Amino acid sequence: MLSTTEFQQKIREGLCLLDGATGSNLRLAGMPKGVSTELWVLENPESLVALQRAYARAGCQIIYAPTFQAQPIALKAQGMEQHTERINASLAALSRSAAPDCLIAGDLTTLAAFCESWDPENFDLLVDNYRRQIRGLLDGGVDLLVAETLLYPQEAEAIVTAAELECAGACMYSFTMQPDGSLFSGAPAAPVLRELEKAGAAAVGFNCVGADAMTPGLVSRLRRALKGPLLCKPNAGNPVINPQGIAEYSMAPEEFSSILLQCRENGAQLLGGCCGTDPRFLAAAHQALFR
Repeated sequence: MLSTTEFQQKIREGLCLLDGATGSNLRLAGMPKGVSTELWVLENPESLVALQRAYARAGCQIIYAPTFQAQPIALKAQGMEQHTERINASLAALSRSAAPDCLIAGDLTTLAAFCESWDPENFDLLVDNYRRQIRGLLDGGVDLLVAETLLYPQEAEAIVTAAELECAGACMYSFTMQPDGSLFSGAPAAPVLRELEKAGAAAVGFNCVGADAMTPGLVSRLRRALKGPLLCKPNAGNPVINPQGIAEYSMAPEEFSSILLQCRENGAQLLGGCCGTDPRFLAAAHQALFR
């Protein structure tokens, strides 16, 4: 696993392009709504492999393993919490086989759907869940960790603690936030991100924010407050919910890549796509960023 110093050196050498969405593309490939993505992928690995190979061909340099909700508390609903480490290791190894020339990031996220993750009384619960997940990701050979779509500072603090206890290396931290640079709790994001930098974060930033004319401004506000690499992984615009209850995004790859280019010009070093994006978006981004 890369250390924070090694990972940041790769950024200075030109590493910048993250992958795009996973879950929405797997649903298009046949994954039923409401199932555990992690377990479905283990039963249908060819869909994940095809998607990640497409991201690699598009020029993505960092691929997120499909371990978004592979924590014990999330796997408990399927009676699989006792297999947490094995599931994470297997999914990391699968991503490695799909994109052997890319860096593989073990993906962690908010636990707000399963507990009151903002509550200090649940801090030990968060740490225990993240430790088991990180242990499996390390066994699977990930190059780094990414904590994405975080909602509360307490979640990031728990991941920092869990990563230290498991002797993990580089970890990126990415919150979903408002266009004005505040977390969904209303607290300003910049102080939280600064504290994560002080704690040794390899990169900090945001994801799952609709890409629009305000996104480069959000990058600028955060850039002025931070010293290290800034991560920007927005959605393909703002979704419209169709009659089937599925979010649809109307932004085209060219418009999305134009916004990403503005975000880079405003100070973001790590760029990719979140909800509504697919390999076409990242191919367009690669062309815009590397031309």
